[in-house]
Amino acid sequence: MAFIKIQNVVINTNYVAAIRLDNQTSSGEKSISVLIVTPKFPLLQWEFMSQNIPHSEWIEFTGEAANALQDYFTSCNNVIDIMPQNHESSVL
Repeated sequence: MAFIKIQNVVINTNYVAAIRLDNQTSSGEKSISVLIVTPKFPLLQWEFMSQNIPHSEWIEFTGEAANALQDYFTSCNNVIDIMPQNHESSVL
């Protein structure tokens, strides 16, 4: 389990399901969106079977936070890029 802190938000990377890089807000500002998916635990054990539905939420970051997340999630130390942009794709 790893945690990343960006401004006043700490994210458990075990719950990161997807990242949207190079987004824009409605005002045209660069943004990065992180999809967080967490299990929804019921209050009572007998409710477990009917309410075991995960909770998901997109969190959007702009400005310096978006830049820092862009760097983190495009770093080869953190994410494996299976189609690097610097390699040309070839058609056989």
